[in-house]
Amino acid sequence: MNGSVESFSRPLVVLAASGLLLTACGRAEPDRPRVEVPPPVVAPAAPLPVPVITTLDRRALLDALRLAASNHAAGARSEGPDALVSKRFSVSLAFGCEGPQPVVEGQAEGLARWSWAPERRAIRLSMTPGDWTRSALVDGTGWEAVEGFWIARPWLEGPGCPAPITDPLTSDQDPASPQTVGLAAVFETGGSRLERRDGRAYAVSVRPDGAAEAVTPPPDGYRLRLQGRIGAFPDGRAIRCRSAGPDQRPVCIAALRLDRVAFEEADGSSLAEWRVGG
Repeated sequence: MNGSVESFSRPLVVLAASGLLLTACGRAEPDRPRVEVPPPVVAPAAPLPVPVITTLDRRALLDALRLAASNHAAGARSEGPDALVSKRFSVSLAFGCEGPQPVVEGQAEGLARWSWAPERRAIRLSMTPGDWTRSALVDGTGWEAVEGFWIARPWLEGPGCPAPITDPLTSDQDPASPQTVGLAAVFETGGSRLERRDGRAYAVSVRPDGAAEAVTPPPDGYRLRLQGRIGAFPDGRAIRCRSAGPDQRPVCIAALRLDRVAFEEADGSSLAEWRVGG
């Protein structure tokens, strides 16, 4: 009896163990906690540096001249060092927008213009600086010579020609506004006279190479380019203003040390240049 009992019990044990093994293989493993990986930290982009204006253009210079005119009219006086002094400038002045203007001796000094050469085979560009040495604006400075350049149409911030305007309330006979904004190239007593014009014009004749026919003037005029550094009057200010009365717009001029004068096309192409100093 004992032998038969043992013979039956062993298979049962094996089957039971096999059942446990099958049960263990079919059981799913418990879910593991999901680890959240934080996104990489991206540093914010550094702000772009604010550009430092090292060369004054037409707009910046006109802004300074307008402020000086306002302060003069209000009786305000600026204190402390003038930040304009010694700054570089490059100013473009449009001229010839209305067409040719014959050069008349002693007239329109300080303004550039162009005129026809004989048979219209060339265009002559000319600019004679004004002699401002005895002007009330530079009185008492002690400078030996002052040569002036007017900034025509100072209400235009851009360097181009004004747009044509048709208005029944105006006519071609209406006089142009008087000049009120200028640049004064100053020359110290005893300095070199080679940099001065002394009444001589900056002038050049423009004609395309090999042109056999009449020259066609550009519809948007020419440009006079002035470059150099802002100077200072004896009181340390870069700009001086003067007016005949409280209802008169002040006339303001900026002192400067001229380095270069050039005639240009409207697109900036150089036609002729003079290295004055620098």
